[in-house]
Amino acid sequence: MPTYKEIINDAKERMNKTRDALKREMQSLRAGRANPQILDRIMVDYYGTQTPLNQMGNVSAPEPRMLTITLWDTKAIPLVEKAIQKSDLGLNPSNDGRVIRLIVPELNEERRKELTKVVRKTAEDSKVACRNIRRDAMEQFKKMKKDNELTEDDQRKAEEEMQKATDNAIKEMDKIAAEKEKEIMSV
Repeated sequence: MPTYKEIINDAKERMNKTRDALKREMQSLRAGRANPQILDRIMVDYYGTQTPLNQMGNVSAPEPRMLTITLWDTKAIPLVEKAIQKSDLGLNPSNDGRVIRLIVPELNEERRKELTKVVRKTAEDSKVACRNIRRDAMEQFKKMKKDNELTEDDQRKAEEEMQKATDNAIKEMDKIAAEKEKEIMSV
């Protein structure tokens, strides 16, 4: 049976993974500037296999509002274009037979507001995940107390420590979301 310290450390680690996943998700949201990471979650049906776009070629941002995709297999250009058009990015690919170009349009006010809603929802989902991790840990503490593996004082101490870790994780997630919102709303 793990000690309450091990349970807390495990929960903190899971919260850190949740925070890192939120950071990655925020990086994939476009904020009016061309960022190669917005294409990280695009999957292309390549010879019957869902393949990540970033494994099929090089993605770069030669200009602030343009992305270029140089594929290793030029026969896959139509497949990649189709995958980008089907995605929720709202980008229109064009190609010259060798390179796919994506012009990232300026964000209008309506799209900025939509993106901030997406940011808030994603951040809230991450915070809910952290609260679920806390709940699981708290239940383990109660079970340990019931099985006389934990004194009442230790249980209280463990629950306080767990709450503090949860508050810190949620504060970090709020900060990540606020930074992304600020980035999206800045013209």
